[in-house]
Parts: sequence; C-alpha cells; structure tokens
Amino acid sequence: MRERRAARESRRDREFAAFAAGASGRLLHAATLLTGEPPGGPPGETSAAERLLTTALARTYARWDRLRGEDPYDRTRRELAALFAHRAWRHRRPRGGLLARLTPQERLVLVLRLHEGVPEEQAAAALGLPVERVRAICARSVTLMRERPPGPPGPPAAAPAWAPAASKASPASKTSTASGASA
Repeated sequence: MRERRAARESRRDREFAAFAAGASGRLLHAATLLTGEPPGGPPGETSAAERLLTTALARTYARWDRLRGEDPYDRTRRELAALFAHRAWRHRRPRGGLLARLTPQERLVLVLRLHEGVPEEQAAAALGLPVERVRAICARSVTLMRERPPGPPGPPAAAPAWAPAASKASPASKTSTASGASA
C-alpha cells in the first residue's frame, strides 16, 4: 500500500515538474506584465512577479490530483489572476515596465485578453464582471497605450549628434531665420 502511494506521489511530482518547466516562462512573463515591473530586476532579489507565480504554482500543485482533465495551464493562469486581483493594492504604483501607466484592473484585463488570449466571456467570469465591462476596459486600455508614448513625461529628446544642423532647428526658428533673411 505504501509503495503504491509513493509511486503515485512520485508520478505526480514528475508530471507537475514537467508542467512547471514548460509553462513557467510564459506565466512569469504574464505575472511581470501584471505587476508592472520592469524586466530583469536586481540580481539575487525575488521580484513580485516571481512571488506571485510561485504562489499560483503552489496552489495548482496542491490541487493537482483533483484537476481531472482540467488544463493545468488554465488553472494556474486563473490562480495568477485571482492572486493579483486580491493583491492589486500592492501593485497600485508599478515600478516601470510596459503597462506601468495602467491601473491594476486595466493591466489584468489587458494581459488576460491580449497576452493570454482568454475570450471575453471567460475573462469576465474569472473577474466577476459583465462582458461589456471587460470589453470597455480592454478598449480603453488599448487606446491609452496607443495615445501616450512609453516612459515618463519629460522634455523632448534632442536630435542625434549625427543629424545635420538644419534638422536640429525647430520649425519656429526656421521661419524666423527665413523671415529675418528676407528683411
């Protein structure tokens, strides 16, 4: 009896290890997008995305025997989304990254819909929102990402050193130079 149980646990461990090895890269990328962290944090420090993913994988492992035909990737992704939604207050002010200017809810919807390819109905059910709300949040987030350039607002970038002097001058200075030359 013990041998059968040990064999079953060993097989469970191997199956989960194979799943985690294959899926953790994509799931970590999704977690990084959710938390709004810039990729590649300080060496030796565990990022919030890694902690989020580790917890989601641990929850999936705890339910591994009860999955019964359910896709473990979908299960882990749902755990990741639920954990992020519960802990969204921690990620209110992201530290950079591509989706840093979005709210946690907007990041969650955008990652589920566009990065993970989850249909609107499934995303709405997972988040407890109406389908129309998920659609509106996704559309608003995409619009927001398109209209503002990434990065902090600041002075416009200077022209490169290799650019000719004429292209470095602003249009207003060109017209004043041209009008000054004709006067």
